[in-house]
Amino acid sequence: MALHIQTPLIESHALSCTSGKQVYLKLEALQPPGSFKIRGIGALCENLKRQGVDRFVSSSGGNAGIAVAYAGKKLDVPVTVVVPETTTERAKRIISGFGAEVLVHGASWNEANEMAESIAREHGALVHPFDHPLLWQGYASMVDEITSSGLRPDAVLVSVGGGGLYSGVVEGLRRNGLTSIPVLAVETQGTASFHAAMKEGKLVELEGIRGVATSLGAKKVAQRAFELQAHHPTQSVVVSDSQAVSACTRFLDDHRLLVEPACGAALAPVYEKLPAIEPYNTIVCIVCGGSTVTAEQLRSYALS
Repeated sequence: MALHIQTPLIESHALSCTSGKQVYLKLEALQPPGSFKIRGIGALCENLKRQGVDRFVSSSGGNAGIAVAYAGKKLDVPVTVVVPETTTERAKRIISGFGAEVLVHGASWNEANEMAESIAREHGALVHPFDHPLLWQGYASMVDEITSSGLRPDAVLVSVGGGGLYSGVVEGLRRNGLTSIPVLAVETQGTASFHAAMKEGKLVELEGIRGVATSLGAKKVAQRAFELQAHHPTQSVVVSDSQAVSACTRFLDDHRLLVEPACGAALAPVYEKLPAIEPYNTIVCIVCGGSTVTAEQLRSYALS
């Protein structure tokens, strides 16, 4: 039995009225650990357990770490998650609440990941937060569910951090024969490593990560994501922190569902009626979720 659930696909009356488009929501925020991550991470962890791995080691201050901790609890495998110093106390509590060991190391995810790789070489197996084929295959399952409903959208909106979700959505479109459907890849201004790579025609590493959408905070996207954008119709969209936060607060009012700014980034082009969505009549937004934000934090972001 898979560790993820089949999530609802609903038409959003509120977003459709706001944008003048037909907008559907794939509600990955309803996954048991709170985000889409469990689709891929669950598949990878199940595979590792079958190989006899005795510990999962990961590096994430957010949704990936939570998903690995959840998978470890369900599979009865010990978990160590290395988080950077910027990780919130709430995120650490959620990860440890699933029984995982939490280690704090480094000022950024890159430094935390280096420590996780070191630990995994000695004991256990590394569960990368966004860069592994089994992750992408797992994320592709959400597209399987969308197509099995009979819906064929004109475009799919996804948030991009390390590029795992983007890679999975493209793989899902390809394996369902939907290679002509474009993906709108959305980042915030302080996290836009995918946008930089597409602009430069090569992988680019950002000097640093800025802003509130910390779950999108990979300085460089996965090689696979960069390769796929060269062969699949992809449009890079960059939104501001304020647009992402505004989308979260409006989404909470419209759908009674709390999501983090990294998820709000994918909703922002619809709420803001950005030119990027103008050519498309039927749009699916991947509501990727996020467990680490609170309503109080959203209010503070909106006031800052």
